[in-house]
Formats: sequence, C-alpha cells, structure tokens
Amino acid sequence: MQTPASSPSTFFDSKEPFTPDHRDPWDHKVDAIGEDREPLPWRMGDGASVMGPRNKDRERQNPDLVRPPSTDHGSLPNMRWSFADSHVRIEEGGWTRQTTIRELGTSKELAGVNMRLDSGVYRELHWHREAEWAYVLAGQVRVTGIDLDGNAFIDDLEKGDLWYFPSGHPHSLQGLGENGTEFLLIFDDGNFSEESTFLLTDWMAHTPKAVLAENFRLRPQLFKNLPTSEKYIFPGSHPGSIPKEIPPNFKPSKERFTHKMLAQEPERTSGGEVRITDSSNFPISKTVAAAHLTIQPGALREMHWHPNADEWSYFIRGRARVTIFAAEGNARTFDYVAGDVGIVPKNMGHFIENLSDEEEVEVLEIFRADRFRDFSLFQWMGETPRRNVAEHLFAEDPEAAREFLKSVESAEKDPIRDTSA
Repeated sequence: MQTPASSPSTFFDSKEPFTPDHRDPWDHKVDAIGEDREPLPWRMGDGASVMGPRNKDRERQNPDLVRPPSTDHGSLPNMRWSFADSHVRIEEGGWTRQTTIRELGTSKELAGVNMRLDSGVYRELHWHREAEWAYVLAGQVRVTGIDLDGNAFIDDLEKGDLWYFPSGHPHSLQGLGENGTEFLLIFDDGNFSEESTFLLTDWMAHTPKAVLAENFRLRPQLFKNLPTSEKYIFPGSHPGSIPKEIPPNFKPSKERFTHKMLAQEPERTSGGEVRITDSSNFPISKTVAAAHLTIQPGALREMHWHPNADEWSYFIRGRARVTIFAAEGNARTFDYVAGDVGIVPKNMGHFIENLSDEEEVEVLEIFRADRFRDFSLFQWMGETPRRNVAEHLFAEDPEAAREFLKSVESAEKDPIRDTSA
C-alpha cells in the first residue's frame, strides 16, 4: 500500500511535530492520539511552550486548536461539542443527554439527543412539536406509533436502522434483547429540549379525574392510582413478538416510519463508502436528510459545501479534522473523535480528513432538509473551461496548471477520496 499523500511521514522533516525546530509549510495532519504526541503551540519556529495548567487529554483530542494550521484566520465561532460534556439525566434503566443550541451555539437548525434504554425499558408514550429522526447506535429497540388517519405502526430495529416521526405524531420506544438499545435522536429545531416533550402520564396527571372519566366513559375512581407525574424512562415487562403484541382492533398504517440505512447498497468511492437516506428513498422523512460515511485510513471526504442546509455531523468511530471556510478570509480547523458533534453552516466550504493511517472514520452527516445536496470542488473545477481555471489559479505557473487540469479532467465526484498517489 502506498503511503497516503497527506501522511506526515511523507513531508515532515526529521524534527518532531510540536517542537520549535519543526518545519511543515504544508500544514499536514498530526494524529496526536494515534502517535501519542503532546500538542504544543509551536508552528514554523513561532510560538512558545505552555507553563500554566493543562488538560493534556483534551489537547490530544484537539491538536489543531492547540496549533492551528497557518491557513486558519479570523474569529469563526465554535463548531464542535462532545456529548461527553453534556449533562446526563439518569433514570431507572436508562439515561439521556442532549446537544442543542444551549450547548453548542452554532447548532441552530438541528438538536441531538443520545439515549440509552436497558432491556425492557420504555421511553414512554409521547409526542413533540418537532419532527424526530433517529439512528440506532447499538442493540435493539421496538418502535410504536400512529399516523394521521389513526392507523398504527410497530417495528423492531437494530444497529444502523432509522425511524422518523413527523411533528405531533405520538410514539413510544422500548429496549429489546439482553442489553436493550442506544440511539441518536435528531430534532429539526436547534432550540429543542428533551424536557419539553408531551408525555402521556404527565398529561393525564394534570387533567381532572372527572374529565378523564368523561373522555373514556368510565368511573372517576378508576383513575385514582394514576402516576402523579411523568414516567419518562421506566422499566417494563419484556414484550412478545409483534404479532402477539398488536391490539385487537389493530389497523396497520400505510406509512413507513422506519428504514434500514446500513442495509442500503453503498456508493463505493476510492476512499470509502457512502449511504444517503432522504425523502427520495425514505419518503416520510421530509425535514431530515442524512448520509452515512465510512472514511478509510488516510482518506478525505472531499472539499465540498451544502447549498440547502447546515451540516450537523455525529462521529461514531475514528479521529478526523475539518477546516471550515466561512468567506471574508475566515477559516478555522476542528478535530473530532467518537461521540463528538460538528456543525458546518450552509454554504461554508469544508472537508473531513481521517487523521489516522490505520483506523476508519465513521460519521453521520445530517441536515434539516428533504434531500441531501452538495457541491464538489473537484467536479466544479473539471466542469469549468480549462482556460478559466488556469487563469484563476495558475496564471504564473503554466506547468502547475497543466498538472492540475489533467487531474480534474474526469470531472467525476469522488465523495471520499483515496489520498494515496
């Protein structure tokens, strides 16, 4: 296997990175975790050591914040948050934590919730003002709900499966199997709060018993032992198979609220795999579109931008760096590890580079949109008249122009690029 063109070993001099004598005019990546390096603010001889208190583990996760590339400039706001820094609400048999605009100010279009339900544990019957999209990270989960015609839906999901419930649609979740489930929830409003959910028990606890009796045509005394507050997450009995659990007057919905994302045939690129799920193949998902990417060691999610929505990324495996170009000479680089969330505002140019030459990066790109859309810098250059490109970029270097134009003449998008060349 060829050494990736972006590998530090290809270009670094003999000096160790993050030292005053180190020189790298091309700002290559450094995998501080994989190479067990201690990031320090030295770049091309400039900078100084750190004398005060330090969080070395955090610095290893963010080497490009400790020593930004020379191309970073301006005052771009923070675009990174870790679920490890979110408050955890602990309940009997489960927990939940969220990343919203309150945790990450740039998370304006979407909010995320990471939730765990043990075996048999419910996320109680509820609904939201916002639409809910979810990706199963581990285990198995049963999903129930009804549609606008009053018809019901039940399905069992596992790792890599999705569900989507439009605004106001009531539903519930229950962990299955020996270990239950863990999943990522996405809501189509960055201001969402998991505490503002409409819950069945909370509603009934705050409705007069006489009204409950009239609504269900029963005696008020029947409701004297209802829960006095929300249950939210709570243990229950283990369910049987779906055919054994359906109610007597079950009317199946014609809507499909779930989808098997990882079962899709992937687009195989030179540097990894891409699976896109949006309203074109999951019709009910009108406000959330997503791509699942596997980026091979040393590979690059090519330079691109999204014209229709902010990108809300969730990193599942690996280590990556992203530089965001915000126009007006502003750019900033962030590093991500598993469990991190990244934001790239609409139309801002960016890439995702796998920092490791040994481990894959697995990431979800999620958008408040009905379709996944992006523009490829490579494709744009290949589809633009050659003279136009050369005079823009290489007016003083005709040899570089010839080599560049040769490289883009196919004009074919390669969303995840193999950088070995």
